[in-house]
Amino acid sequence: MGKLPGFSNVYLISGLTTVGGLIQGFDVSSMSAIIGTDQYKTYFNKPDSVLQGGITASMAGGSLLGSLFSSWTSDRLGRRDSLFIACIVWLVGSTLMCAVQDVAMLIVSRILNGFAVGMLTSQGPILIAEISLPHQRGRLLSLQQWMITWGILIMYFISYGASFMGNNGSFRLPWGIQMIPAIILMSCLPMMPRSPRWLASKDRWEEATEVLARLHAKGNMLDPIVIAQTQEIRDKIEQERQYQSLSWLELFNSRNIVRVHCAIFTHVWAQMTGTNAMMYYIVYIFQMAGLTGNQTLVSASIQYIINVVMTLPALIFIDRLPRRKLFIFGALGMGVFQFIQAGLMATYGHSVPGGLEGSPTVTWKVTNSKASKAIIACSYLFIATYAPTWGPLGWAYPPEIIPLYIRSKAVSLATFFNWGCNFALTFFTPPGFQNIQWRIYCVFGTLCFVAAIHVFFLFQETVGKSLEEIDEIFEKQSVWAFKARQEPSQLIADIEQAKEDIGIGKVGVSHVQTSKP
Repeated sequence: MGKLPGFSNVYLISGLTTVGGLIQGFDVSSMSAIIGTDQYKTYFNKPDSVLQGGITASMAGGSLLGSLFSSWTSDRLGRRDSLFIACIVWLVGSTLMCAVQDVAMLIVSRILNGFAVGMLTSQGPILIAEISLPHQRGRLLSLQQWMITWGILIMYFISYGASFMGNNGSFRLPWGIQMIPAIILMSCLPMMPRSPRWLASKDRWEEATEVLARLHAKGNMLDPIVIAQTQEIRDKIEQERQYQSLSWLELFNSRNIVRVHCAIFTHVWAQMTGTNAMMYYIVYIFQMAGLTGNQTLVSASIQYIINVVMTLPALIFIDRLPRRKLFIFGALGMGVFQFIQAGLMATYGHSVPGGLEGSPTVTWKVTNSKASKAIIACSYLFIATYAPTWGPLGWAYPPEIIPLYIRSKAVSLATFFNWGCNFALTFFTPPGFQNIQWRIYCVFGTLCFVAAIHVFFLFQETVGKSLEEIDEIFEKQSVWAFKARQEPSQLIADIEQAKEDIGIGKVGVSHVQTSKP
């Protein structure tokens, strides 16, 4: 076998893998900053709320297709090669977007970009989950959300700066710059390792063991961690092969339906809290709060900075804190802030028939300065609550709870629902602001409270467990998550046993690499 890929640092590999999140963030703020500029409105003939919703949602529509397509490439070509294909698609879409001539071309280019993002956001987390150890998995998966926040912030300021150009370069420049991360990722992918669990599923045990050793033991294939992990993976693959089914119907088998359902609803609730609606249309929201001109854009940038900063606690503490509590408290907190904003807008705002000048979507406005400040503060607090909870956990939880033999299909399906909800939100939020105004906050707030209840009943705790141990939790514990027993990690015991076996000469390299237990 040839030399393994050059990168062996798990944090570096995970950081590069989450460039897909950076790309997704670029899209969010490239639209939110640009849709309010005179250049964009003039060039695209001042799109109304429905057309603007369609333009924005077209990327999510492409992501629906990309997330499903990636399950096919992932099973056959691997997680790493799926990311390479996505980069190529992104570069094609961004080239068209940079050269856009009309609304139709803009929508087509955004669909292509969305297709790439759908692949990146479904396969990136899978690769990270399959190369990481239990004590670092949550932190590494949280990098996905952190990169999204950085993408939003960086592209927002690029777009804000470009808005002063006074010509069509104000949107062509940002849409061209977004190709850079994909070029960087594509150039680094050949030096990154394949997923050891994917290699094992293809009976490429020697490569799988060498990757585990390179990532976690400085190349030592007789390290106890490598031996314990290899044995866990081998045992689980042998068990899964007894099911003799790799079809999509296997996702809805009685042994998988609960966890697949939880993976799907992790993404559904992460979207239906209304976060991305607030991110894409933050300019509209602050216009409703009474802000105007550059004041709106500067205030929106503060929200993006908060998003970046408040995701940091997740990187530090997510592997120490229970997933369930973070989900529940995050959802309850966001629900409270949504209802406060609704109350403030209803009490201190008034209808604007026909919409604000230049923004027909904004048909409600708050004129009380104190109420306006309170609404903006609640918007900031909402994001500060989402960023360390549902933001990172929305990407971390699904790949954790799905078994290896259906992981690519199930995570792709869950990501499909993520982008389905994203599509619905980005398409219907502008008409929502136009027609039901502040009441849209009540809708999002109610969904936040429903999410908290759902997590309490069905979402199992996964912190500190290996991927194979999490399988056992769903297979042997009560379906009601609040009744499940919390037991110590079996991987720790397996590592200790491996140390003993090495000490007495019971384990050798040939034993570790063999494909049969």
